[in-house]
Amino acid sequence: MADETTPSSFSSMLDRFFNDSLNSRKAMASFTPHVDTSETDEAYEIEVSLPGLKKEEIDIDFQDGRLTISGERKFSDEKRTKKYHMLESQYGSFMRSFYLPDTINSEAIDAEFEDGVLRINVPKETRKIARKQIQIKGASDKKNAENATKSSSGNGKQKR
Repeated sequence: MADETTPSSFSSMLDRFFNDSLNSRKAMASFTPHVDTSETDEAYEIEVSLPGLKKEEIDIDFQDGRLTISGERKFSDEKRTKKYHMLESQYGSFMRSFYLPDTINSEAIDAEFEDGVLRINVPKETRKIARKQIQIKGASDKKNAENATKSSSGNGKQKR
C-alpha cells in the first residue's frame, strides 16, 4: 500500500514534479514573513520572523499612521552551487504594513533584532488613552453657574 507521498502512477508523479517545481519557483520570488502582534496596557508589540537576515537588511518606516517593515531575503551564491531536491525556504523581497491607531507615541517606537526575530514596541500615548468621564450640562446648570459667579464677586461694597 502506497503512502500519501508516493505517487500512484507515472502521470501523478509528473504532475507532482511540475507542481512542486512551480511552487518552489514561487517561493524563490516572494517572501512573506510570519508576524505575531499583541497589545498590553502600555504598548502594541509586533514580532516578525526573519530567519537568515541581518538587521542591516531590514527597513522600518512609520508614516501617516502606517508602520511598514520591508527588506529582502536573498538566495546566496553559495547555495546556487548545490543541487536541491527540496527547497521550502522562502526568498525575495517582502513588505508588511500595519495601520496603527492614533493613540500611539510615534516618537518612542523602538525595534530590536535578535536570533532572527524582529521585535517592535509601539508605546501608547497615555494622554490620548486616559479615560475621562464627561458631565452633561443643562440650561439650569448654566444659570446656577452664572448666579454663583455673581454672588462670589459681590457688589463691590464692603461692610464694616
